[in-house]
Amino acid sequence: MSHLQQVGHQVQVSDLYAMNWKATLDSRDFPARQPGRFDASLDSAVAFKDDTQNADIKAEQQKLLWADTVIFQFPLWWFSMPAIMKGWFDRVYAHGFAYGVGEFSDSRWGDRYGEGVMTGKRAMLLVTTGGWDSHYSARGINGPIDDLLFPIQHGCLFYPGFSVLPPLVLYRVQKMQPSAFTEACQQLAQRLDTLATTTPIPFRRQNFGDYQIPAMTLRDDILPEQGGFAVHVQES
Repeated sequence: MSHLQQVGHQVQVSDLYAMNWKATLDSRDFPARQPGRFDASLDSAVAFKDDTQNADIKAEQQKLLWADTVIFQFPLWWFSMPAIMKGWFDRVYAHGFAYGVGEFSDSRWGDRYGEGVMTGKRAMLLVTTGGWDSHYSARGINGPIDDLLFPIQHGCLFYPGFSVLPPLVLYRVQKMQPSAFTEACQQLAQRLDTLATTTPIPFRRQNFGDYQIPAMTLRDDILPEQGGFAVHVQES
């Protein structure tokens, strides 16, 4: 944060643990909802439309709307983000705010995957791990780091419209020597200094011809013999 402020950026921070962030999406998030069975999507849509969401949810949504770039920093925990951060996405990404946006028809399937409320904003993951970089390599036992982060980068960030920058992943942080720590700080400073100029991951956009709607599969002529996460990233 201090590095960004020193070079003239305005910064807002959400320290979820310090905030004692409520991680569970439930009926308490929508105090004006009608009695009956809790429907997370429907109750979220009504509360967002009627401006009756809980104050902590609204505050985080306003931070997202304010920011040009959002950095999500977390330790890789059981191959994903910690539960408290997943709960942030569950609660802040309201229906009508991050999903359920735009036209749904035979030719469009909403404003998502490259379109949406976050269009024009950038996002980046800053991830720490206890494992070695080789553990997360193409043939590493934990699986390629790009595959592990794909649901977050493509699903949680690109889905509502963020341009997603390549992540900064720091390995073996619990046993990091002073020289390695200094190098990591330099890496981070370089990435922070180039947030506006770094080329985003070229994820394929949903409504621009690559996908068959409403099946939402790649066109048959695009990488016909391939599948998996990588096919949703355009070849350079």
